[in-house]
Amino acid sequence: MTLLIAWLVFPLVLAALSLGCGLALERAASIELPTPLLLPTGFALMSVLSQFAILSDSTAELATPGLVAVAIAGVGLSAAGWVRRIDGWALVAAVGAFAAFAAPVVLSGRATFAGYIKLDDTATYLAMLDRASHHGYDVAGLGPSTYEATLSTSLVYGYPLGSLLPLGVGSTLVGEDAAWLWQPYLTFLAALLALGLYQLVSGLLGSRFLRTLTAFVGAQAALLYGYALWGGIKELATAALIALGAALVPVTVGNLERTRAVLPLALACSATLGVLSVGGAGWLVPVLAAALVLALRSAGVRRTLRGSAALVIATGILAIPSFVVAGTWLSRSAAFTGDDEYANLFARLSWLQVFGIWPSGDFRVAPESLDTTRVLVVVVGLGAALGLVLALRARTWGLPVALATAVFGTGLYVAAGSPWVGAKALASASPVLLAAALAAAGALFERGRRVEGAVAAGLIVAGVLWSNVLQYREVFLAPSSRLAELATIGKRFAGEGPTLMTEFESYGVRHFLRDMEPEAAAELRRHFVSLRSGGVASFGESPDIDEIQLDAVLHYRTLVLRRSGVGSRPPSIYSLAWRGRYYQVWQRPEGPSPILEHLSLGGRLQPTASPSCAEIVRLGRLAAAEAGVLGAVLRPPAILIDPDGSLGAPASFSSYGEHAKAVYMTNAASVEARFRTSAPGIYGVWVGGMWRARLEATVDGRRLGDARNVAAWPSNFVELGRTRLNAGAHAVQFRYSGPTLHPGSAGPPAFGLGPFAVSEGTQDRRVTYVEPSNARTLCGQSLDWVEALRS
Repeated sequence: MTLLIAWLVFPLVLAALSLGCGLALERAASIELPTPLLLPTGFALMSVLSQFAILSDSTAELATPGLVAVAIAGVGLSAAGWVRRIDGWALVAAVGAFAAFAAPVVLSGRATFAGYIKLDDTATYLAMLDRASHHGYDVAGLGPSTYEATLSTSLVYGYPLGSLLPLGVGSTLVGEDAAWLWQPYLTFLAALLALGLYQLVSGLLGSRFLRTLTAFVGAQAALLYGYALWGGIKELATAALIALGAALVPVTVGNLERTRAVLPLALACSATLGVLSVGGAGWLVPVLAAALVLALRSAGVRRTLRGSAALVIATGILAIPSFVVAGTWLSRSAAFTGDDEYANLFARLSWLQVFGIWPSGDFRVAPESLDTTRVLVVVVGLGAALGLVLALRARTWGLPVALATAVFGTGLYVAAGSPWVGAKALASASPVLLAAALAAAGALFERGRRVEGAVAAGLIVAGVLWSNVLQYREVFLAPSSRLAELATIGKRFAGEGPTLMTEFESYGVRHFLRDMEPEAAAELRRHFVSLRSGGVASFGESPDIDEIQLDAVLHYRTLVLRRSGVGSRPPSIYSLAWRGRYYQVWQRPEGPSPILEHLSLGGRLQPTASPSCAEIVRLGRLAAAEAGVLGAVLRPPAILIDPDGSLGAPASFSSYGEHAKAVYMTNAASVEARFRTSAPGIYGVWVGGMWRARLEATVDGRRLGDARNVAAWPSNFVELGRTRLNAGAHAVQFRYSGPTLHPGSAGPPAFGLGPFAVSEGTQDRRVTYVEPSNARTLCGQSLDWVEALRS
């Protein structure tokens, strides 16, 4: 997967489809839409038609060819006339917004996505999208797995998929996994939002440059930008549809002599319901009310009644998919109304965030400069109010309708919804208020109040830029190379389940390994993955394979294990089938297991121990009774190294257990440790946890390797490099670069850096077989585990 496909080919494919569908809708409605609204309206048509397709397993895969046919027909029926209508300034606004939202990922140099670890909803969305694109809401035929359980608690309940389905269509056309297209898709939605904002302010601003600036900056409202860096697909889609619906109201009212003219507005309304389910109807109330009032003023009662009836009927028909699944989905909507439903928020968000400026690297946290933030918020608030007054005086109705929608929807969902729902409403509404304020500043400039307009616009633009630069610096990027390895495993071993993944990695078991009947040790699952210590692994935990009870392990034909210098080898019945930089795949043959008893040794961070000779003799007798042998893995202990402090740089330490430490570093720092090897050999240096910027390791002054922006849950390791060491004392040093211009290089990590280990042994060490009569030869040895095996 290349950046070119993700960030150029895919968006162009979506744009072409949206344009074609928008032109087709123009023909169907017998009106000419404002050029900036062609793509947003076409996108709404893509969303609605896709929802009809997935109502049945037999029609789900018709969505892509059907939409391609509609788009081709739209372009064909419009001939070349649409080319002459292109508004270059609107295009600049869309491309500019696209670039701003793309920067935190594109500038990393990797095809990846944002929000990793902060929110795992994207993994569930990808699971639902894959299944719905091929089978609709049907999950029949899936074996019990984390993937199946995820769908059974989301897709089967009628989760609204209107925001997701166009991504599935684009993914099919470019032939790439939707995971790598996720962030480009969110960025495309931001471009659609900019087009809608451009149209909303067109009646207030004569200068196309000022319209472009307003739309470009307005689309980057800080809270919405933050949600985009969390994978917030519904927030972006809703924001784009709010702008579209409001912009279509005056277009619809001005063409009521043709009943079909209500189709674009009906489509925008039904697409909103498809994104949010029928619970999102609150966003439609101001739009429909404004359309009714404006129609009565300009079109008369008779034409208004006819148009209103057509609009209601068309919206109802186009929203049939939303109504079909709403009953099941709304019956489980308690989480959307409870006052204690925060999801991963710390508390209710401040209502000030609806004004689009919030200079904090994490929108859940108050800005350090809160007083300055309040001043900027006042500027935006006064500007939005002035923009409303000026738009009403100019009798340009799109912006007032959008403001009414933003205020009413935010008030409704903040008051009646859970804190989590209220936060989403604030995010979706924020671009409208920000754009209104910027439009007011631009209008002042055009009306001769150039100093006042320029100062107001400068303050607003500076506030938005300040907010989003901080979020750029603290973005959490997914480990694309590691996840790509899971994608490779998922394709290579498809159908060879059931599969156990011990690492806590939602994207593996919910998406990339979906065709392997995957289950996670600490995720939603259908089987208990019981630990030797009792119970099951907690959320976020990644147990070692040797911590899991043998019968729980043997249920699985395939094991996908994270490589680690402190990890155990799986039981002897499993053999290594594949190995990459990050993962190993182990498989066992069909049939009964020869293992009579498996004696696990060591712990999470130290895989070896020396069992008592009495235990080994007992296992030998057990094997001899079945004419079998003993199996054991001989390996030296892992060396856990303990950083002894930082060299004058800020670094804090916390206990990680088993004499290991985690280090929390946000600025440039260096930590050192000394260790001793008992025998010469090739040793790997392993680092657990996560870190933001570049981490470099040196051993005895020789550079070993480095890695940048490594994101992982605790108990998982990355090998920075391997080197040959003699027996004796050695020194290792880890240098952390601290924040740079790379996205995500600043801010605190979610978990500490560490533990640190030096290890000669890895999980793929061979099994040594010993006759029961020679069992005592294992006494005093450093062993991973011992097994009694039948013949």
